[in-house]
Amino acid sequence: MPFTGSDADRLAIRDLLDTYADAVTQRNPEAWGETWAEDARWEMPDYPQFPPQEGRENIVNLWVEAMQHYPGILFHAWPGSIEIDGNTAKMRSYTTETYDQDGNTVRDRGEYRDELVKIDGRWYFTLRSFRNIHKQVGPKGT
Repeated sequence: MPFTGSDADRLAIRDLLDTYADAVTQRNPEAWGETWAEDARWEMPDYPQFPPQEGRENIVNLWVEAMQHYPGILFHAWPGSIEIDGNTAKMRSYTTETYDQDGNTVRDRGEYRDELVKIDGRWYFTLRSFRNIHKQVGPKGT
């Protein structure tokens, strides 16, 4: 079953994903960083220029650096599955990112494989592993 666990926990995890997406679009490193557990790991194997990062501080520092390359980004995310087991969970989520770069409009679509933990009643990402599904580049404004 792709969605398991209590409605309250699934809603809280969805809220976490929405907070993450909003923080990307708002370019807000504080709000974005608060979605990660202290000992989290972020992997993007399709982007070798961004090696895997461990620890919230390192993850946020890499994100701040990376976001310099994505001005005017619009980031959407939605879950494909949420499977809760007590205070841990796994989620598969999909993303669409639209931004302007080098005179072009870029649309990236991808998939995250996520692991989460509930600490003191709040959910956090402990692992986010991203892979590309599709990238579209066209003249700016398209």
